[in-house]
Amino acid sequence: MSRTTSKILVPTDFTKVADCALNHAMTVAGRTGAPVNILHVVEKQADVEEARRKLEFEVARARKWNETVQVKAIVRVGSIYEDIGDAAAEVGAGMIIMGTHGMRGMQFITGSRALRVITSSKLPFVVVQERMIKDVGYRNIVVPLDLHKESRQKLTVVAEMAKTFESKVHLLIPREEDEFLEKQLANHIRFADQYLTERGIEYATTIAKETSGEFVKAVLRHAVEIDADLIAIMNLTEGNIFGLLGVPYEQEIIANEAQIPVMCMNPIATGVGGGWTMQG
Repeated sequence: MSRTTSKILVPTDFTKVADCALNHAMTVAGRTGAPVNILHVVEKQADVEEARRKLEFEVARARKWNETVQVKAIVRVGSIYEDIGDAAAEVGAGMIIMGTHGMRGMQFITGSRALRVITSSKLPFVVVQERMIKDVGYRNIVVPLDLHKESRQKLTVVAEMAKTFESKVHLLIPREEDEFLEKQLANHIRFADQYLTERGIEYATTIAKETSGEFVKAVLRHAVEIDADLIAIMNLTEGNIFGLLGVPYEQEIIANEAQIPVMCMNPIATGVGGGWTMQG
């Protein structure tokens, strides 16, 4: 998150999880000064007016959380899978905060079309279930660091979020017995140590009991143990959020039973050093 004025897009289907996403967005916006745009997509033009009336109610409810945040409603005719990205580009959004209905409704966010919304986007997505954000925001952020060099890039976004909420970052790495892999992980840890220290961000590093093959289990267990407010993951292969482990694991992270929000990011060619800022 950048402290400069930016925009947050919140797609809504007027369900409880969408309401929760709006709650998160208003809290984040309250800290950053970001305007919030609430998007609803209808299938046909005849449904536009009713959608606008519903969105007026959503805008009013959002302002009850924070009356200082600018809130705007957007209605689009089309497909939620295609129009999220278009609407984000149109308003100049720097982040998308969206609800998912857990494992029972994962098609909303991880169906083949919906997953492309995330994997094709240059913007970070925060995916929430029915867990409202704490008044203090994302105070504890879990950051899995694996063997992929791209996983370092998420530190850029995580660091901005941590500065916004004075968060503690919890780095988690898998246990590796292979000496070469262990050295790779050690390099990632040194990089993260330096990166976060230079920015004055509090952090802790934990080596999981599990190896890379069971790293998803380790991430979820650690997040629950520390009562994490956010898990930050990186998409490393097309159509797959959690590295090379496969879509079922990615669903397990996003739809975790503890309902901890998940921030999903895609690698960028410029690397961490170039930084990431929300577009205003």
